Amino acid sequence: MYRLAIEKLFQWKLKKNRKPLMVCGARQVGKTWLMKEWGATAYENCVYINFENNPRMRELFSADFELGRLVRGIELYAGHRIDPTHTLLIFDEIQEVPQALASLKYFNENAPQFQIVCAGSLLGVAFHQGTSFPVGKVDFLNLYPLSFMEFMLAMGKEPFVSLLAEGDFAMASTFRQDYIHLLKYYYYIGGMPEVVSSFIEKHDFNEAREIQQRILISYEQDFSKHAPNEIVPRIRMLWNSIPSQLAKENKKFIYGLLKEGARAREYEYALMWLTDCGLVHKVPRVTTPHLPLKAYEDLKAFKLFLVDVGLLSCMVRLRQDVLLDGNEIFKEFKGALTEQYVLQQLKTLRNIEPYYWTNERNTAEIDFLLDSGNRVVPLEIKAEVNLQSKSLKAFADKYKSALSIRSSMSDYKRENWLLNLPLYAIENILSCLT
Repeated sequence: MYRLAIEKLFQWKLKKNRKPLMVCGARQVGKTWLMKEWGATAYENCVYINFENNPRMRELFSADFELGRLVRGIELYAGHRIDPTHTLLIFDEIQEVPQALASLKYFNENAPQFQIVCAGSLLGVAFHQGTSFPVGKVDFLNLYPLSFMEFMLAMGKEPFVSLLAEGDFAMASTFRQDYIHLLKYYYYIGGMPEVVSSFIEKHDFNEAREIQQRILISYEQDFSKHAPNEIVPRIRMLWNSIPSQLAKENKKFIYGLLKEGARAREYEYALMWLTDCGLVHKVPRVTTPHLPLKAYEDLKAFKLFLVDVGLLSCMVRLRQDVLLDGNEIFKEFKGALTEQYVLQQLKTLRNIEPYYWTNERNTAEIDFLLDSGNRVVPLEIKAEVNLQSKSLKAFADKYKSALSIRSSMSDYKRENWLLNLPLYAIENILSCLT
């Protein structure tokens, strides 16, 4: 399957002052596959080192950071000489050997000719356990589950992707039911590569669910394996509460729903652990929708979303017939699923950091606020074709918003102050902001 991140890897290769590249992301979003696939495409040779359960590499990097010795050891491990111009070094699960992580500083400063990409699960945890991370000596690439566009490409729907890429919304509207059908599939399957690959091959919804359940189980096992014992119960409580938190009309995360009397300070480390690992996305509230949004962040109020919409639908045991056939029983949770989907797509876009806004009385809410660079753009999410936008209109009038965006199942339409952007085209939002 094609990943848009490959284009960013080619851009990194061409950089004049290239540093070792750290591919960051939650477990099982495809970091290893991406590095290997790109290495086989862009280089004559590729040396792959997995540091997990690798005593020889642990011993090699534990002695010292003399690069001549390290390179010779890697050559012996690979079985051939390394030409730095035509060879990619892949360091996987690098957090398992902290000295290997620290060595990136010395490769950057003293041997920048070596081209190194690396990845590791739960790197965020390593940052907080005394690991000597090479701050300022590495480049970063964030990898997320497949976006909806990538999902359509994987499903063999390249012409549908091309229509949206060209901005041909008139033609796209003609095939709206095809897009909506694919979008409902995406709500169920999500973007985890193993799940998508299985579904493409077998078109089996039940097997997709089984893989998602295994992923969720592996995440919970990671809680016990990697997190400090004293915060594991709190991590589990936070993690398992997200679906019910999102199901509320007001999706602000409330600690009191975890257990009676729960306080934020008791769960701060657990929340930081989950966000650093890439398993949840935190969307802060802003008190005033002015530039820069970061300056008006309410540190006590936020919404939490999962890493993947398919995993969310799996956690709530949503059946494919209920989702695909539009069952009325599913109506209340549909908004939560749609907002999760939109947030997930926004996270894949460059220079987009979403916030949300409510007034002081919590009587009006804007689902997301986006900083376009020179203005704040409100974004309202509608799960179906209901186009009532009282909060959005009130917000636009009060704050003189020249552009407001509503994303729904309705067709693309631009009015004076309002743009309706179909949910299936939410990744086009960057072009709308410029």
